[in-house]
Amino acid sequence: MRNWFDRVVLQTKSTRTYPLASGEQVVQPFSFMPLILLVLLVLIAIAWDVTSIRLDVLWQRFSNFFDILLRMNNPDWSYLERVRGPMLDTIQMSFLGSLLGSLFSLPVAFLASANINKNKYLLSLTRLILSVFRTLPVLVYAAILALIFGFGTLAGTLAIMMFTFAIMSKMLYEVIETIDLGAYTAVESTGSTKPIAFVTAILPQILPAYLSLSLYSFEINIRYAAILGWVGAGGIGLLMDDRMSWRAYNDVFVILIVLFLIVVSIEQLSRYVRKRLA
Repeated sequence: MRNWFDRVVLQTKSTRTYPLASGEQVVQPFSFMPLILLVLLVLIAIAWDVTSIRLDVLWQRFSNFFDILLRMNNPDWSYLERVRGPMLDTIQMSFLGSLLGSLFSLPVAFLASANINKNKYLLSLTRLILSVFRTLPVLVYAAILALIFGFGTLAGTLAIMMFTFAIMSKMLYEVIETIDLGAYTAVESTGSTKPIAFVTAILPQILPAYLSLSLYSFEINIRYAAILGWVGAGGIGLLMDDRMSWRAYNDVFVILIVLFLIVVSIEQLSRYVRKRLA
């Protein structure tokens, strides 16, 4: 086993030379690709074994998906009246949470940008806090906040806000670190403070990307908000959980149709606005 591994390493480190017409020799750099592929195959095998994936079970039970679809063959369209209120709550949760999260991300992205914030301790602390915020998924935020503030849309809105804040701050400071700081330096040299220089010189440059990312976050949060009801955070997910618990698949089908139409409509609107901003 040891000799085989040594041969693989030696083969990956070997180089080849190719003569040119001028007589010069071009040395091809060695590649670790065979070793990387070997490691990936080993990791896949380990993950396959740990997760106990069985293709025979997947094949045998795949038909259950179509059995559930067949139970939705007679939707009760009168149930739309019951869906309207929770669906509006879901949209409002997503909109308000995305808006607040995007607004709060601006000053934090300013502090997390290495080309603006030269204080390495403050920079590291800000990025560490953002990493902590990004650790938890939105569903965990909703479950914790539902225990603190009670079941309802408040917990869902706050969960979406915190999730959006963490993601937007990360993406935004990466955008800021790629822009030209010439205008920012010129404004700062006139005696302006860093926040004022940021607003006047950097914000106009990142505004299209900022608005585009905010719209994209809202588009994603509509999907997340649909499942927050499973942990008591309000919205259409609460109603869907109730109907699925009672095996009322015809009502679930109505909910899914409404959710699909809303998500597609918001996606199209968001795509149109982002195209106009580009």
